[in-house]
Amino acid sequence: MSATTHTAAAKVLDAEQAGHRIEEVFEQLTAAGDREASAAAEELVRVLMDFYGAGLARILDGLQSAPDRETGDTLDELLGDDLVSSLLVLHDLHPEDTGTRIGRALAAVRDPVEVVTFDEGTGTLTLRTAGTGGCGCGGASPAQQSVENALACFAPEVTTVEMEPPSATQEPALLQIATRPPQAAATAGPAPARTP
Repeated sequence: MSATTHTAAAKVLDAEQAGHRIEEVFEQLTAAGDREASAAAEELVRVLMDFYGAGLARILDGLQSAPDRETGDTLDELLGDDLVSSLLVLHDLHPEDTGTRIGRALAAVRDPVEVVTFDEGTGTLTLRTAGTGGCGCGGASPAQQSVENALACFAPEVTTVEMEPPSATQEPALLQIATRPPQAAATAGPAPARTP
């Protein structure tokens, strides 16, 4: 589904109506006399406003930073932004499929990993460390944690990340063993004469 279709399908919400509805909910909470619930609701609205405000600011910055650029380039840059991407996914407006977004998330992490499989039914993503840098040990490594953090923004459909050890088909490191250090051979004197 294209971004245009998603946008057209998005629920139309009038800003004035939304403001009135928020005020009604606050009044209901205040009338109930639960000050803790009222304070929690106010904090929730404040956090959501900050979250959406930051996302909108990044979108505007992206659009204003290079007004003469191709639309596709600007969109690609915005889709590569973790905050903007998470907002689009949250509202089912992201134009990219899950596999593409997983790729974006993995490209954003420092340690290279490659996808082995993704099970859409369980949300399990199996990865393998790329190259020889991975240890393949159990537990969540810093590399796995950074992958999980990136996936939370770009592909929240991934609920579990499993790491496989590097491929067993990789060539082992070649060790060179010398019989003695080269300089020892050059500095060694003649063998002592044997006495009869």
